[in-house]
Amino acid sequence: MTTTSPGVAKQGGARVAVQRFGTFLSGMIMPNIPALIAWGIFTAFFIGVGWTPNEDLATIVGPFIHYLLPILIAYTGGTMVYGVRGGVVGSIATMGAIAGSDLLIANFNAALPEGADQLGQIHMFIGAMILGPLGAWTMKLLDSLWEGKIRAGFEMLVNMFSAGIWGFVMAVVGFYPIAWLVNGIMQVLGNAVNWLVDMNLLPLTSIIIEPAKVFFLNNAINHGVLTPLGLSEAAESGSSILFLLEANPGPGVGLLLAFTFFGLGAARASAPGAAIIQFFGGIHEVYFPYALMKPALILGLIAGGMTGVTTNMLLGGALRAPAAPGSIIAVMLQTAPGAYFAVILSVVLSAAVTFLVSALILRASRKRDLQAMADTDDAFGAAITQSENAKGKESAYLQGLRSESAGTTTQKEIKNIVFACDAGMGSSAMGASVLRNKITKAGITGVTVTNKAIANLDDSADLVITQNQLTDRARQKTPGAVHVSVDNFMNSPRYDEVVELVRDQHQDGA
Repeated sequence: MTTTSPGVAKQGGARVAVQRFGTFLSGMIMPNIPALIAWGIFTAFFIGVGWTPNEDLATIVGPFIHYLLPILIAYTGGTMVYGVRGGVVGSIATMGAIAGSDLLIANFNAALPEGADQLGQIHMFIGAMILGPLGAWTMKLLDSLWEGKIRAGFEMLVNMFSAGIWGFVMAVVGFYPIAWLVNGIMQVLGNAVNWLVDMNLLPLTSIIIEPAKVFFLNNAINHGVLTPLGLSEAAESGSSILFLLEANPGPGVGLLLAFTFFGLGAARASAPGAAIIQFFGGIHEVYFPYALMKPALILGLIAGGMTGVTTNMLLGGALRAPAAPGSIIAVMLQTAPGAYFAVILSVVLSAAVTFLVSALILRASRKRDLQAMADTDDAFGAAITQSENAKGKESAYLQGLRSESAGTTTQKEIKNIVFACDAGMGSSAMGASVLRNKITKAGITGVTVTNKAIANLDDSADLVITQNQLTDRARQKTPGAVHVSVDNFMNSPRYDEVVELVRDQHQDGA
């Protein structure tokens, strides 16, 4: 466990910057997943190749993806930067980009020779992820110029007209440079994906995606590239294989099953429960610590990912819309008609390959791992400490946490504990639930345990718990809080130490 007292800040590097960027993209996409699911249901039932084709209801599909989804994403991004006011300006700007893109494509198609293949619509998801925050940020900047300088009684007039005028300006910006830029980006990315498909090289994307997931960098790839491209492809053909490149739960469950049978200590004990949460709950973060404790296991994840992609390529496996969270249940619900066999087989084979490769790696290093467990006070980040807690022995980590939290000038009492992860939903909610139950059983009152996205952390947090790969970012957001790093949100011995710290504080204050 890594702890820091208030006032201690640690600078992150490029990895932290990419994580932060991916988290911001995730913050725009994740709240709108219900809209994506609704769109997927419309396509599943009512388009020409759907389960129950209906020409009238199918007319909803096009406007839904072309207008509603990008504007929702832009509004969400704008509100993240500058509240409702920013969301409105960002949405106006995105409407300009949608119209500009449509005009560019119409002009291009009009100049094509008769009978030539015409370009289809570009759906402005990347444009929305640019213009939503940009429109909000520039509106916030403008408001700061005349803040406190408006005559009493004219505030509403100025606020309304300034937002309307600036929304108009940003819509023009969206119509010309942003529409042109995004159309070009989508064309380049689309051509790159088509080339990978034509050359049968799409499985190579697993070499990037699987390590990126383990280091919490997957959101930038998934929400920045795969989701926009997949949605554009699904709008034309009804489904896309791109939705399965990152969401396939097979490699993760294969790794956890390998630990279940061939792991050691606390890793082996917690792996079965983690496998259930990952596979059925869709919280992929639970397997990241298992891979990080032995980086060679990433080779097993890559092999499994490539196997799944290859299977889907050969057999036509695809989803109608993004599977979020990435559970087998969500994957099955979004599977395109006629693709169930391919998708199920891809999950099974990817899990099997990851299991076999990971098992070989674990078996080959078993003697060395056993010796390391005998020589060190750390196994799976906390195995020996967990044993100390069970035996009632004193924890050096707890003493360090106490001294750091008590040795500051603020002497802050722990009343608000926050679990933080990338999206602030799956894994952090699970960890918060576990600690909340422990605090309740300990009879402690007056302490709240909540979960948030790292991007939403604020000074109200007294103690922040994160997975160790994300702690640097959390420190930057809340330097005044005590920070606790854990390897595994699901089953960490650090929770007992936090409970003991809070109990001692309450007893001292009683």
